[in-house]
Amino acid sequence: MILKRIGLLALLPLSIEAVEFQTVHSSAQLYIENKTFTNSKQKTDGRIIGIGADVHIDASEYRFAYEKGHTDTIQPPLDEDLRTDKLFLRYAYRFNDTFTANANYINVLNDNIAITDGGAAYGAGLTYHLNKKISANFTQYYTDYEDFNVYQSDFRIDYKTKIENFRIKLSSVTKYISIDEENTNPFTKNAQNDYLTTAIELHSHYDSYHFGAVAYFGKRVFAIMNDGFKIQHHPMEFHKTFAAGVGKTFGNTIVRLQYIYQDATELPMNNEDVRIENVRLIVNYKF
Repeated sequence: MILKRIGLLALLPLSIEAVEFQTVHSSAQLYIENKTFTNSKQKTDGRIIGIGADVHIDASEYRFAYEKGHTDTIQPPLDEDLRTDKLFLRYAYRFNDTFTANANYINVLNDNIAITDGGAAYGAGLTYHLNKKISANFTQYYTDYEDFNVYQSDFRIDYKTKIENFRIKLSSVTKYISIDEENTNPFTKNAQNDYLTTAIELHSHYDSYHFGAVAYFGKRVFAIMNDGFKIQHHPMEFHKTFAAGVGKTFGNTIVRLQYIYQDATELPMNNEDVRIENVRLIVNYKF
């Protein structure tokens, strides 16, 4: 039970997260996503639109995002298309050059077809800055759904360097996920009790251009992603994730285009070989 609550992260495997924007200044954000599902028995394609901001005031960082999604479903077995609304909040405070603390909150405001409707997640973490090049973060999440809870421990290491005109950031992330079933329900019926997934991320800058790549290995389900700005609250067990992105800065505006590919199994029916392709456009305005 102790491991379920504080996580099992004595390892230092690889990890990554999607090719999200790297914040230096305060900024406003708009993103649009288009998803297509292959071999799914429930979904065909979907669209997401989100808005957000990242505001830096002295040693504090305030970040939020609100996203609205619509996914076309296969009827039957489903009765209607999926509609979702989600809210993401994050606060970080840098005490000094060595330590930064962060707190996260996620709310599934609306999900018209899933039992995870209304679920909320809470996170708390600490970053240790070894020096200007290397930092490590540990964040513990707790997600509260009506019929089950999820404990997730994230351990991330970032390494920054510069090679001639290229600025490079390499990241390693490990996610340990533990499911605590309170009531018998279809979402966790064929899920494992524990998951360990790892990833590696590369992000680079050259002049006004941005490049990124991500690779996830190991299974995960009901995971919190993107440093607390994505939540997977449907019973889909992801096996592999690969992503690539490119972007360019135009004055105070950054435009990025990303492609994400994922292999998954739909639970509880154990429908394997589901493929999800996601194209995401992100626009940031720095102020």
